[in-house]
Amino acid sequence: MIDFLKKILSNRSSKFGFFIILLYVVLAIVAPFIALPYKEYDPYIVRQHGFEVEPKKPSLTYLFGTTQNQYDIFYAMIWGTRLAFKISISVVIISSIIGVVLGGISGYYGGFVDEILMRFTDVILSVPSLVLAMIIAVVLGPGIDNIIFAICCVWWPSYARMFRSEVLRIKNLNYVLYSKISGGNTFWIFKRHILPNSIYPVIIMASLDIANVVLLASSLSFLGIGSPQGYADWGQIIAMSRNWIMSSFSQPFSYAHTVIIPSSFIFFFVLGFNLVGESFRDIFDPKIK
Repeated sequence: MIDFLKKILSNRSSKFGFFIILLYVVLAIVAPFIALPYKEYDPYIVRQHGFEVEPKKPSLTYLFGTTQNQYDIFYAMIWGTRLAFKISISVVIISSIIGVVLGGISGYYGGFVDEILMRFTDVILSVPSLVLAMIIAVVLGPGIDNIIFAICCVWWPSYARMFRSEVLRIKNLNYVLYSKISGGNTFWIFKRHILPNSIYPVIIMASLDIANVVLLASSLSFLGIGSPQGYADWGQIIAMSRNWIMSSFSQPFSYAHTVIIPSSFIFFFVLGFNLVGESFRDIFDPKIK
């Protein structure tokens, strides 16, 4: 573990990525203290200061300003950090588990089982992820659990494909064949030999996908089919700001904060996980020296 951390921290870009992620983790942890929950039963509901259409600019009263209908951007950014972690980590964990199970079964047993599972996987992959996620989200309706379910439905095939290819490569190696000849059962062989030697590409993909899931979830919320109205969702806050990107010809960027602030939170979140994910790939991929 110590050697692994040394390798990660030896790269300047990965250090920067870890620093960014650490900042977001701290924000998520201290959210209840720096942005007191507006609704105790659901802290992700954004604090609303009124119903005026025109946003308020950043000030001592409103640190990041407000959107139209007076949703507090500071509150939305802080609790939106927790929401981003909740959605992305949930999707990555669920999707990777489904992908490892189905990809492992498909690659290990092959034949008819492999054909059925991979053709079903191909059907899912043939439809653009955003389009299919949109269809599922529209059917289910707005809601965090529905977003997670919709994205999981389109996210697992990539894990299944990747893990299957690794299983196909490893299951015919000498030490695996020797274990079969020695009488090792399928579960023991999979746990002892195949899984430990096939899981690294999945870890790399998962570290990169945390950022991609946030982008997809924000896109759904931007289109109005993600989080419920008034939730601390970065994509939804940007959607509320569409009418104020160019407010007037005399002062075209007077309300630019309504777009710049949530966009910056998304940008740095994605950047941090991409930098760390790239360092994971450099460490785990034996083809990269």
